[in-house]
Amino acid sequence: MLHRYPKRVAYLMLVLTALVATFPLWGEAVFGNQANFMLEKLTLMLILALFAMSLDLLVGIVGLVSLGHALFFGLGAYTLALASPDFSPASMWWMLPLVIGVSACVGLIVGLLVIRTKGIFFIMTTLAFGQMLYYFISTSQFAGGTDGVFIMFRPSLAVGDTLLVDLDDPYSFFYFCLVTLLAGYLFLRWLTRSYFGQVLDGIHDNEHRMQALGYATSGYKLIAFVIAGVMASIAGMLAAMQYGFANPAQLGWHTSGEVLMMLILGGIGTIFGPILGAFAYEILLFVYEHATTHWPILMGLTIIVAVLVLPRGVAGLMIAPPWARKRRTTANDAPEKATVSAQPVTQSKVD
Repeated sequence: MLHRYPKRVAYLMLVLTALVATFPLWGEAVFGNQANFMLEKLTLMLILALFAMSLDLLVGIVGLVSLGHALFFGLGAYTLALASPDFSPASMWWMLPLVIGVSACVGLIVGLLVIRTKGIFFIMTTLAFGQMLYYFISTSQFAGGTDGVFIMFRPSLAVGDTLLVDLDDPYSFFYFCLVTLLAGYLFLRWLTRSYFGQVLDGIHDNEHRMQALGYATSGYKLIAFVIAGVMASIAGMLAAMQYGFANPAQLGWHTSGEVLMMLILGGIGTIFGPILGAFAYEILLFVYEHATTHWPILMGLTIIVAVLVLPRGVAGLMIAPPWARKRRTTANDAPEKATVSAQPVTQSKVD
């Protein structure tokens, strides 16, 4: 799964990143009064892109399909909501490590149990753990039950009395989420190209062979599971910061299914594909919701078409566009034709 992609992929991603980063400059000119709403949607796309990237580490790199990844997304949201003071903002300097620590501990405990399973059993056990936490939170008074918990203040990022970043400002929070997404992408890019990532790639291709070579594959998968859970929790914390509440729906299997669809749309195992998938899913969702009340039918049909027509997702189009594949096929056919034409023509003699 660890491939070196053509340079056009890097160029296209840089252009798209620049387009997103400069939205505050051109957003109002394009969307007018809807610019603030679009900024909020764009911020959500950045958060969901981080969430989708974390799942791609499991599904695309290690080969572990999880239907309970929303467990960590909701865990990050509820950690922020329950740990935040009621009458003053929490400090990001201790809130972020707290979210990372809680999610890492939960990921370690859950991972020790689910890593022992494979295939459909892994899918079902992750789904079971996610639903267990979902029903526990939904029926707990301290967590607000089905109503969730409201967050009165966003965490502050300051040194002493000096405010470094005003996270209450929509534009500052937008750039904070963008930087977090880029940091997550660079981290996963480095991780997948390291020795650890090469072992994960080997486990994805043939785990039994890696075990025969002496690798403790369970330990590698457990570390990857914890890392994916931590990244998903950070995304959940950002989502709770944006909307000001944590809700049990963030823990449900529907959320896990949606982020899995983002991977399918974007391209599994590419790291940058889930980013494209998150943007594509949210754009389609926005269009379909405003087009008809039966938007789930349209979304379902879109996913089916994407699986049939774009098995490698949007990322596959960037890596190998149709014209590039046609050119490569033509180049491969040319030597064969030359070989055939170079053969001498002999006439059979008739006695």
